[in-house]
Amino acid sequence: MATRTLWLLLLVSLSVCICVCRASSPQEEDSAMENIVTEKKAEESHRQDSADLLIFIMLLTLTILTIWLFKHRRFRFLHETGLAMIYGLLVGVVLRYGIHVPRDVSNVTLSCHVNASPATILVNVSGKFYEYTLKGEISANEVNDVQDNEMLRKVTFDPEVFFNILLPPIIFHAGYSLKRRHFFRNMGSILAYAFLGTVISCFIIGLLMYGCVMLMKRVGQLGGDFFFTDCLFFGAIVSATDPVTVLAIFNELQVDVDLYALLFGESVLNDAVAVVLSSSIVAYQPQGDNSHTFEVMALLKSFGIFLGVFSGSFALGVATGVVTFTKLRDFQLLETALFFLMSWSTFLLAEACGFTGVVAVLFCGITQAHYTYNNLSSESQDRTKQLFELLNFLAENFIFSYMGLTLFTFQNHVFNPMFIVGAFLAVFLGRAANIYPLSFLLNLGRRNKIRSNFQHMMMFAGLRGAMTFALSIRDTATYARRMMFSTTLLVVFFTVWICGGGTTQMLSCQRIRVGVDSDQDNSMSIAEGSERRSTKQESAWLFRIWYNFDHNYLKPILTHSGPPLTATLPPCCGPLARFLTSPQAFENECQLKNDDSDLILTDGDINLTYGDITVSTDATGAHTSSGAAFAGSASDDLDRELTFGDHELVMRGTRLVLPMDDSELPFTDPHHRLRM
Repeated sequence: MATRTLWLLLLVSLSVCICVCRASSPQEEDSAMENIVTEKKAEESHRQDSADLLIFIMLLTLTILTIWLFKHRRFRFLHETGLAMIYGLLVGVVLRYGIHVPRDVSNVTLSCHVNASPATILVNVSGKFYEYTLKGEISANEVNDVQDNEMLRKVTFDPEVFFNILLPPIIFHAGYSLKRRHFFRNMGSILAYAFLGTVISCFIIGLLMYGCVMLMKRVGQLGGDFFFTDCLFFGAIVSATDPVTVLAIFNELQVDVDLYALLFGESVLNDAVAVVLSSSIVAYQPQGDNSHTFEVMALLKSFGIFLGVFSGSFALGVATGVVTFTKLRDFQLLETALFFLMSWSTFLLAEACGFTGVVAVLFCGITQAHYTYNNLSSESQDRTKQLFELLNFLAENFIFSYMGLTLFTFQNHVFNPMFIVGAFLAVFLGRAANIYPLSFLLNLGRRNKIRSNFQHMMMFAGLRGAMTFALSIRDTATYARRMMFSTTLLVVFFTVWICGGGTTQMLSCQRIRVGVDSDQDNSMSIAEGSERRSTKQESAWLFRIWYNFDHNYLKPILTHSGPPLTATLPPCCGPLARFLTSPQAFENECQLKNDDSDLILTDGDINLTYGDITVSTDATGAHTSSGAAFAGSASDDLDRELTFGDHELVMRGTRLVLPMDDSELPFTDPHHRLRM
């Protein structure tokens, strides 16, 4: 009886389930089918995204293997960046003309009347709401071909990826790997080329391109609006130089270090100037209906924005670099991770605050190399150098590969022969107006003149690269911006392939020395046989004041490697000095004395011969100096620090500051002798 009752209940339950399923089967079947289709689309999209990323990974892999082959065979006619662009071009041709991945487009509605293009649209389909985001504008003649553009759309990245992901490690590495010695020896000239020269180049190019645009309008070759501010914007973005190809060859051939410093310093700083200058031009807004008329107040406002944004970005970058004061030396992995995150967050913080992340992260890198690097453990010092060098290499080659790819995958290119020819002519004249007049003026005050062959080499080495491309691709909404982007690609290709590939021949033609030892005196016009360094004469008095303040007060506070404040501040400030000096500074001082006990003399004097100067110290710590060229101990400390780096030897009664770079060994200069 119980079994029969159980079977009856099961049959009733099954009947109820069948009835319910039959009653709701149409809607549930539709919903189930829709979910299956959605899952299939998501899976296909995931596969497509993976294939797109695999294309770029294979491009980088192929570039690295070819670079190894070039280095093995000692080929210098093509740099890795130019090679990456060639591979990108080849893949772009294949994607554009050889592969068609149709997009699933059905029931397209072309008659929705909307006054503006909203970023997000909510669509009600049978009571269900769907969200759609804006992908971009499609020209009228490409509406019927939209189904064949899926692959090209997938390999086109959001421009913000370049600014927020790829540019920060490139710019930070430039500041973090900056060679202080050669940079400060030519600091005045570098600042002149980077700031004044970039502004001159921007306005020369802008004026010439405005004349070209007016000519195009007169002959009927202009298909849209192109204003003077657009011409200035174009001048700003193509004034950013990126001689990575030339500098790599310079480094390999060991070209004159002053020429290397001038080119590298200019390229590092003028990228920052070009970014701020372009944003200031965009911010130019005269009052009234016509926003493209000339107005003095609007010009002054843009100039104020330039100064405010640059100074604010500079202050933010320096402040972030200073506060990166890690105390995780016992945990090297955590220390490196914190250093990396603090460095990258500088860029994002500046952008979020309305400043320029490029300027902020550049000066953050310079500040961290000067202060924070000394606080890191030896393992973290090696890791951070290698990490940012690797990120810089990958990001730079990725951008150059994407440049080649974009020439064929970008859907809205505007190539105008007159504009292209005018752009090449304007870029050439703008570079010439930057180098030659400024070099003439700088030579009036320089002890070591910038020779004419150096000027010709700097003129030839004005390549355009990652920064120019990133600035041009950031906004391609208007006809003028699309024409600028297409022309910029051609300018980058020409300068990287032709100018970069001809660097070795240009060096030979200009008879510029190669194979120069950077430890020797390689100034431009020092007579042969001279044994003096030119740092004291070339360094500005303002920088000397800053050096003394930094060496005596800032480094003891911000690092563990400087002398304790108790040795630099007056005796009356003893409590404050002990409070501000980190315990590690005292520990390092004692550790140095114990580790270098073989260098501590129990009696006798120490004589340090430096050029024409002899500094003698006795066991009591007193020291005397002799020599006709003696200019004070502060100047000698500055000269030695710019010559060697940041290391110390502690001897009885006297601390002799003998700085040195990581790549250099102490006492390698034959003119520095320690006599006991």
